[in-house]
Amino acid sequence: MLPLQPKYSRIGWAIMRPDIPPVSTLLDTLRTGLSECLADAEDEPLMVGIHSGGHWVAQRLHAALGLSTPLGAIDISFYRDDFSRIGLHPQVKPSTLPMNPDGRTVVLVDDVLYTGRTVRAALNELFDFGRPARIILAVLVDRGGRELPITADVAGMRITPEQSSWQIKLSGPDPLAFQVVDAEDSA
Repeated sequence: MLPLQPKYSRIGWAIMRPDIPPVSTLLDTLRTGLSECLADAEDEPLMVGIHSGGHWVAQRLHAALGLSTPLGAIDISFYRDDFSRIGLHPQVKPSTLPMNPDGRTVVLVDDVLYTGRTVRAALNELFDFGRPARIILAVLVDRGGRELPITADVAGMRITPEQSSWQIKLSGPDPLAFQVVDAEDSA
């Protein structure tokens, strides 16, 4: 008889769940989905990662897709709708777009999509740089639980309602790994 296997194992503060695929598998899913989304694009897209986890994911996708346009990065610290409540994050990074997004297809990349507030802030900042023709949202994990009407065009994994208590954080940049806490299991 085989010994019973734990449902999950603790690593640091996180619970590493065996039912979440490795980051590399989710990146492959994103690459495939983005390739399909971009098949009809007239020009090479501008890829922009949201600081910090989204930028780490964007770096890998940018290389996997073989894009020649430089990678952009957005730090949404000044665009958050809770800025007045929580204050300025101590590690604000400058946003850098290597070219004007006017009339271009932009691939906006984040690690985890949950309430939609981070993406809303990133869109506000992106539009301060120019007006893209189209924005494709790509996320490693879509947790559901929206507070705003925002959805990912491409996701490496979509969490089911039964998994909605999961808190997911991407650690990195090397290696990229998930830290997952199931609030119901850790209570």
